[in-house]
This record gives sequence, structure tokens and C-alpha cells, in this order.
Amino acid sequence: MVEGPGRPGSVSGRIGPVSDTFPRASRLVKGYDVEQVEAFLSRARAAYEDTGRGPAMTSWHVRTVGFDLVRGGYDVEAVDAALDRIEDAFARREKQRGEERAGAGGWQTQLRTQEQSLRAQLARPDGERFPRGSGMELTYDVKQVDDLCRRIEEAFVSGRALTPDTVRLAVFKSRRGGRGYREASVDAFLDRVVELLVVAAV
Repeated sequence: MVEGPGRPGSVSGRIGPVSDTFPRASRLVKGYDVEQVEAFLSRARAAYEDTGRGPAMTSWHVRTVGFDLVRGGYDVEAVDAALDRIEDAFARREKQRGEERAGAGGWQTQLRTQEQSLRAQLARPDGERFPRGSGMELTYDVKQVDDLCRRIEEAFVSGRALTPDTVRLAVFKSRRGGRGYREASVDAFLDRVVELLVVAAV
């Protein structure tokens, strides 16, 4: 994926109260905008505690949230780690609700269907898994993306566990135009992979 917006906390499946205790980035390093992080944490807590009438939020919203980088902001790694825990908490709730709707067997069938859809794209030849960029747009290094895709495919085929962090913390070198894969296409696909891995792991 990319070097960019990261991932704040939850314990034992509950979203903790909004906190102003994340460490701050050092003077020479930018961190996440404090007000943006706190506002998102507040929305996440309200959504998690909602009984059906409040703001909607899923693990996808947590995984894809982004914050501005500013001086004096929250330490990126600390916030990212907490966001991962919140994402897992939402994923556990999604799994519970999915099993309530479809039953445990039906839920597992849905997960297998999602996996098959992902494997169809993973099985494409190296260099052809995603659209190439054009002009001077920033793109992802093809070899690095393909290497990660092969690891994901091997895990699916073998049944070996692959942690969500293996995918969501991946960083690729930048290329230009047709020398690389289009970033939006790769990011959208890897988001689907992470979503499946998170829900399957909880």
C-alpha cells in the first residue's frame, strides 16, 4: 500500500473513551492532526455504541481513514496501532451480525465467495494484475506489488494464516506512469484483502 494515512484504541472488543494521551511526534517529525484524530475517535465510539439509529461505520471506514500530517501532531505509529484495534473491534461485530443473519455456515460461505473473487485477480500473470498508470502520474512498483500478491495467493491456496498487517502495512516504491500499477486500483484491491483477513481472523 502506501506511505500515508494510517490507522486509535479499543480493549476487549469495546471502543475506549476519546483520549488526548497519544504521544506527540518529535519536533523534526510530523504527526497526525490532533483535532482530526479526536473527532474520528468520537465518531467511532458513537457508531460502535449505536443501537441502530446513530452514525454508520464499519471496519472499512476505520481502515481507510486519513489524517493530515502536521507539526505537533499525534505520533503516527501510536495512532495507527490503536486504529488497528478499533478496526478489529468493528470486524468482530460485523462477523457476529453476519452469523446472526446467515448462520455460521452461511457466513463462512460468504467469506469463501469473497476469497474466490480475490484469487481470480491474484492468479493473473505478473505485470498484468492491475491497470498501468499513464503520463507522469505516480504509480506502484510492479515487481513489489506482484511479490505481495503471490504471497497472498500462496496463503489462500495453502490455508496458511496471513496476518492483516502483512498487507495493510506494505509499502511500495513509487514509479511513473506506465512503469507501475495504478495506485487506486492496487489500494482498492488490497483493502478487500485486508477486510477478508481481518474478519476471518476475529
